[in-house]
Amino acid sequence: MHDEHAGVPAPAIEYCYRHPGIRTGVHCTRCGRPICPDCMIPAPVGYQCPDCVGRARREFRRGPASFRRRLSVTRALLLALVAVFALEVLTGGPRALVEGPSSQRLFDLGALYPPAVALGQWWRLFTAMFLHAGLLHIAFNGYALWLFGNVVEDEFGSLSTALIFFVTGLLASVTSYAFGPVGELGVGASGAIFGVFGAFIAYNYRRRHLAMAAANLRTAVLLIVLNALLALGLSTIDWRAHVGGLVSGVAAGFVAEGWGSSRQRAVVRLVGLGALVALGIALVIWRTGELRGQLGL
Repeated sequence: MHDEHAGVPAPAIEYCYRHPGIRTGVHCTRCGRPICPDCMIPAPVGYQCPDCVGRARREFRRGPASFRRRLSVTRALLLALVAVFALEVLTGGPRALVEGPSSQRLFDLGALYPPAVALGQWWRLFTAMFLHAGLLHIAFNGYALWLFGNVVEDEFGSLSTALIFFVTGLLASVTSYAFGPVGELGVGASGAIFGVFGAFIAYNYRRRHLAMAAANLRTAVLLIVLNALLALGLSTIDWRAHVGGLVSGVAAGFVAEGWGSSRQRAVVRLVGLGALVALGIALVIWRTGELRGQLGL
């Protein structure tokens, strides 16, 4: 007898994220995590989990005016980028607004320069992400940060968004330092912004069974392809920093959300982000030893 169901894989068994011993096939329509009947709270469409409902209630109690007054991490980062760029223009002369300051001025302000890092100026791995080479540079980066930073902050929270930005920004600088040219300056927040973008990808990948998340992933793939083509056409783009930020951002997005109960997710977040920082430190130590040998230091 012909069995028309032969070869069809059995559906994956999932367990409630709050009650790991209970099987379920229902997902929260907001965050996409599996929930059992005890955790299902009716929503306009489907069901939501207690965490998402609690977050929505807190935002409602704060009210729209309070929400607008709240200074988000994304806004704070944008203000910091603009403030540093204003300092660049003030100290770099009239041409600095469009073309950016001179290489010497960018170096003095903290640009990434591998020989200087190898000599112990490791703070350049952080300060470089707040510097930009002209108005178009900061405009593109600022728009991208506003676009993806707000989404990531809404879903991950302010603290996690700040950690994602700085940890992936560090990994982006480290990737450029470890694998890039020795004698070139590096500036820009694009590595950290690619990190935020990577977290956006991770968030949507975990919800890829939802139509909106699947559409976001398709858009993300298109943006990655366009940026890759742009990097091929412009030698001034530090594609290594972009790759380092993107890859570490995907990893940071997964660990920032975590798995299991609230306490388990906090542990995953702490250990995961700590591991990314440890990886960055290890790469810096390796590259520093290599550069000091090359430079005879």
